Amino acid sequence: MSVRSLLERATAAVERWELLDAPGYQVEHGISLTFLLTGRWARPLQDALHGVWLGHPLHPALVAVPIGAWSTALVLDGLDAAGRGGPGVGQAARMGVRVGVVGAAAAAATGLTDWQHTHDAARRVGMVHAALNGAALGLYGWSLADRSRGRATRARVSAATGYLLTVASGHLGGTLAHRLGIGGDHAVRTAEPRTFTAVAEQADLTEGVPHPVDVDGVPVVLVAEDGAVHAVAGSCPHLGGPLGEGWLHRGELVCPWHGSRFDLATGEPAQGPSTASLPCFDVRTRDGRVEVRRRVPRRTATALTTAEEASR
Repeated sequence: MSVRSLLERATAAVERWELLDAPGYQVEHGISLTFLLTGRWARPLQDALHGVWLGHPLHPALVAVPIGAWSTALVLDGLDAAGRGGPGVGQAARMGVRVGVVGAAAAAATGLTDWQHTHDAARRVGMVHAALNGAALGLYGWSLADRSRGRATRARVSAATGYLLTVASGHLGGTLAHRLGIGGDHAVRTAEPRTFTAVAEQADLTEGVPHPVDVDGVPVVLVAEDGAVHAVAGSCPHLGGPLGEGWLHRGELVCPWHGSRFDLATGEPAQGPSTASLPCFDVRTRDGRVEVRRRVPRRTATALTTAEEASR
């Protein structure tokens, strides 16, 4: 049996492990309570940990810190054990472990903040992913303590074991991101419609109420507000929530699944967990009908773009 087959079987087993559901909900409630205890800072803190300010999830960026630091420490430990690294290699390895521990703690905070909005298979995989990372962090903390006591051999063994757990956890992290779509962009970013297309009667729109429409298979949400009509993509970038079932809060469109809020004019997230912007559409009204087309970035005028605009 190939390595890939073994990994596929192990991952599939974790995805089906319903025993993790009950403790998973308990952990989620604990995370929610922790944020609630911060009072008015709860939402800004969550948005910062999600990476709303960054434009994409913060967790993957922070994960590089412990992996890089601990990989460096592993090499330095090997050189030190072989007696080939020079007098300062042991101290350098210790510093690498320390940097990795700090980075892992930060990555854990962001990962748990993202994980609380997952469900079913993704939640189970995330639970095991977090448990492996927690065990690795504990081993590296133990390794640091042993290094300060001069127990170099045991420190290297615990660090190497922690590194193996980090590698295993990394595989599950890849499953979460690439197979289960956690942290990805779930908005439909099609180039259509390229020309203004009628999608609804203006009389059918209710002020301040999202009105979902379908434009050649592309979900779009129309919102009439203060005499204007806004059109944005109908799928939330976070996990694909149906924004047509959402509502307005202070002029922002709220996703009904996890509470992400979007500016109707720009599509920018005003509140997480979504970190990606929402695609917007140009809107015009003709003879009582609302027409939309994809909104493209402004470009320098050329003969080609001028011809394109003329065709629209």
